Amino acid sequence: MILSRALNSDDPPISSSTTPPEVGQKPVDLNDGVHPFQPLVPVLTGVAVAILVALAIAYGRSAGLVAGLWGASGVAVAVWLRTSRGRNSDMTFAGVLTVSILIGEIIAGNNPLLALAFTIVNMIEIVAAVLLARRFSPTLNLSSLNGAVSFLFFAAVLAPIPAALASLVILNQMGQADVWQGFQTWWFGHALGIAVLGSMGLSLTRTTLAKLFRPAKMVEAAILLGLVPVFYYVAFAGSIPMGFVLLPLLLAIAVRLGVAGIAFTLVVVSFLLVGGAMIGHGPYTQGSPPEQVLMAQMLVLIGYMPILLVASLLEERDLLAERARLGRERAEKASEAKSRLLANVAHEIKSPVAGIIGIGDLWRQGHLGPITAQQTEMSEMLVTTARQVETLAHDLLDVARAESGAVRVELRPTDIPGLLEDVRRTCLLRPDADKVAIEVVCEGDGLIAIADSQRLAQVLTNLTINALKYGSSGGRVILRALREDDCVRIEVSDFGPGLSVQKQAQLFEPFNRLGLERSTVEGHGVGLALAKRLVELQGGSIGVISAPGEGATFWALLPKA
Repeated sequence: MILSRALNSDDPPISSSTTPPEVGQKPVDLNDGVHPFQPLVPVLTGVAVAILVALAIAYGRSAGLVAGLWGASGVAVAVWLRTSRGRNSDMTFAGVLTVSILIGEIIAGNNPLLALAFTIVNMIEIVAAVLLARRFSPTLNLSSLNGAVSFLFFAAVLAPIPAALASLVILNQMGQADVWQGFQTWWFGHALGIAVLGSMGLSLTRTTLAKLFRPAKMVEAAILLGLVPVFYYVAFAGSIPMGFVLLPLLLAIAVRLGVAGIAFTLVVVSFLLVGGAMIGHGPYTQGSPPEQVLMAQMLVLIGYMPILLVASLLEERDLLAERARLGRERAEKASEAKSRLLANVAHEIKSPVAGIIGIGDLWRQGHLGPITAQQTEMSEMLVTTARQVETLAHDLLDVARAESGAVRVELRPTDIPGLLEDVRRTCLLRPDADKVAIEVVCEGDGLIAIADSQRLAQVLTNLTINALKYGSSGGRVILRALREDDCVRIEVSDFGPGLSVQKQAQLFEPFNRLGLERSTVEGHGVGLALAKRLVELQGGSIGVISAPGEGATFWALLPKA
């Protein structure tokens, strides 16, 4: 933002100002509930705007310059966006602000016609800022990077441009030759006012103030803000301005006090830099007064305002981290509830199923009276189905216990080749192993892992049974053990149809049978989910390598003894 060239004492000062009324679209209300003094807000805002207009013009005239920091626009835009509640409220704000700016212009000594012209131009700027903020930053949330960037670019950078162009007509009528400098004067001063005061107004929400008004945070804020004039003096007291000296302090304020803290600090720094330059005590002493003010304005806008975006990014990160924490807690509670439900259901299933198996065995063996061949077949089907349900109940109990941490593993050195041989012999007894060769391959010596032998045997048996079910078309299954870095790698490979990448991503999800629910292959989709949890409980990891038509290799990595 830049100051215009000096005006004659008879020339009316260039003014700009406050917030606009907006059409239709209701901005997001950042206040919690309706305040009892809500109807007075437009009036109080109008009083503040009128005072700021008069002070800015008077201060600029005393220095022979136009105001270099137009605060009325920033205050008006922030309050309008924060409190307006629909079309009627917008119209009220528009009327009150128009009258307030006009009064401020007249109090400052402008003739009525010129005061009216500047009032119209100021209202064009304020309305544009409110419209653009509502359109491109509808949440008005400066605690997100996108919200802060949108507000600063559209409301502070773009909105003053039409008004600045309109001001050129007024400057020409006033007989000012340097039209470009008039444009700079308007745009820089008003952009800075909306950027610093508007940002501060939008960031001071009840939530923000509640955080800042904690005793420890208030002490910290007092210390950090008290250091601002010290750093300012160090940076600009010498013959060579060193604006970078303020950067570490501003970054610290952004980190510790957030968007509201850094916005307030930027307001203070802007008044020190731009106000000092207007009265000849600014950090830059070379060039004409308007050029000195311009340098001060650019230092704030380009050098210091980006720190507000850093604070927005940090607050957004903290908010996302908090949401992730709450989501994780909800997921853990849901998982615990699901585990309890699984355990209860499985426990309730076991007793009646055991009774069904017992009755089915008695029926099949003829202890309930003579039976026909058809009844024998039906009783065998009954017992087989009941045993499947019993197996499912046991698996569900294991899954529930594993998820809740109730499964205990006794980790000790385990001979993997011997364990694989035991698994092979167990699986050879299954009916579906008749036409499949099960081989054990051990590569190297010292294949001793730290594991729970019983749980690991359960996992490997599950993987081998799956290989027999789904990969029997390949004719063989290989159980392999080998060394891999500080781990023992165990593989169960089949040469069946293999798995697509999409199916591999769903393999270890409970109750997901990958579309085989209607196939003749028995299963419930619990085994792999249980295997994954049991391996992880033993400090290992599990996965699969497969491609369509190339079989599948399930692997488990366990720490080496």
